[in-house]
Amino acid sequence: MAKTATVRARVEPQLKERAEEVLSELGLNPTAAITLYYEQIVKRHGIPFPVSLPNATTRKAMRDAEEGRNVTRASNLDDLFEQLDSDE
Repeated sequence: MAKTATVRARVEPQLKERAEEVLSELGLNPTAAITLYYEQIVKRHGIPFPVSLPNATTRKAMRDAEEGRNVTRASNLDDLFEQLDSDE
């Protein structure tokens, strides 16, 4: 089937640039990505990923992380696991 329909959307330029960098790494162009997205919407009869607002616990954890509270910092993955294991 010929591709003759047009989809237009306005997004922030930085978002567009960052998304297209990722798509390029995946070997996709924006048209292919949008086509994949639309195909999944049709197959799943809805958006192909969960769309929900974070609950109160998640919102608190997000605020804590943004403000640096209750955050474990490590210089590498091994150090992180060591710290997390020692907290048990």
